[in-house]
Amino acid sequence: MTDGQKVLREGLIAGSPICLGYIPLGLALGVVAQKAGLAPIHVGLMSLLVFAGSAQFIAISMLVSGADPLSIIVTTFVVNIRHLLLSASLAVHLKGVHRIILSLFAYGVTDESFAINISHFRLGGWGLQQAMIVNTIANFTWIASTVLGCCAGELIPAGAFGIDYALTAMFICLLILQMRSIFHVFAALTSGVLAVILSLEMKSNLYVVIASIVAASVCLFIQRRNGISQERLE
Repeated sequence: MTDGQKVLREGLIAGSPICLGYIPLGLALGVVAQKAGLAPIHVGLMSLLVFAGSAQFIAISMLVSGADPLSIIVTTFVVNIRHLLLSASLAVHLKGVHRIILSLFAYGVTDESFAINISHFRLGGWGLQQAMIVNTIANFTWIASTVLGCCAGELIPAGAFGIDYALTAMFICLLILQMRSIFHVFAALTSGVLAVILSLEMKSNLYVVIASIVAASVCLFIQRRNGISQERLE
């Protein structure tokens, strides 16, 4: 086996679990997007340009609710801003790589690919090529799955199989998975209550972003003031 074949094999093996997880989520996103009025070409471009599952679900939900473009852009930006930190953490292991290559690599960083690559980087014997392969196959799988789901959505009647509830159910699951302590529950309740209050006064959907930022800031202040560490929270 040549070095190139070995690198390809390592990247494919490491990235395959991500792909298996992306397929059902991508199909669900595609179906939801189709019911929201998006065509396969639109879904494909969204997955290509955004490549962020949670942000795409949120954007589609806001499109359905008639949110203005600025609200959608700001919301998806806030949701995805964590990718700056993820990319910065990975860049530490890619010293000497040209910035253009780093930018291309950063485009493919997701929560899942970050977890895979950072663990392999720390173990050693992992380089840019393997990491790029992980990002690339994950990206391709996500785009293909969302487009396929959108095409299949035309064959599924609106509301069938609980598709109309898929988006809400997904975010409830994501929220529950993050509830590791009373502190996290407090943060979720604070942002939820504040969002409801602001929605009564604001016409724009920016109340979601404002509520999230304010709640996060308040919880961070309380955490710092009382000397609560992340380890203690978990």
